[in-house]
Amino acid sequence: MKYLFIEYPKCSTCKKAKKWLEENNIEFEDRHIIENTPTEEELEKWINLSQKEIRNWFNTSGLKYKELNLKEKLPNLTEKEKISLLASNGMLIKRPILVNNEKVLIGFKEKEWIENLINK
Repeated sequence: MKYLFIEYPKCSTCKKAKKWLEENNIEFEDRHIIENTPTEEELEKWINLSQKEIRNWFNTSGLKYKELNLKEKLPNLTEKEKISLLASNGMLIKRPILVNNEKVLIGFKEKEWIENLINK
C-alpha cells in the first residue's frame, strides 16, 4: 500500500523519516507541505484518523507558532478555527505526516512507525 508522505524538505526530522521509509522499502508519494498545504477537509479527516488531539497537530517549536503567540490563543479557539489556522500555513503543522486510508502518523517516532508500518 502506498502512503502519502507530507514533508518540509529542509526539516531534519522529515529527512530522517524519509530515509527510514526508503530503508524499509515502504512506498510513498512525496508532498511538499508549503507548496501543497493540506486543506481543511484533509486535515479534518486526518485528525480523526490519527486519533490524536488537534493540539498535537501544531508545530509548537516552529517560528510561526511562536510569532502568532498560539500558545496563548489556541485554548480559546474552536476546533473549526484551529483546523482553518492549520490549513492557512503549512509551517504551523507538525511534520512529517504519513497518510493512508486507514491511519495517519504525525511526527517521526521510529518506534511508533515500526509498530504501525512493519509490525502491524
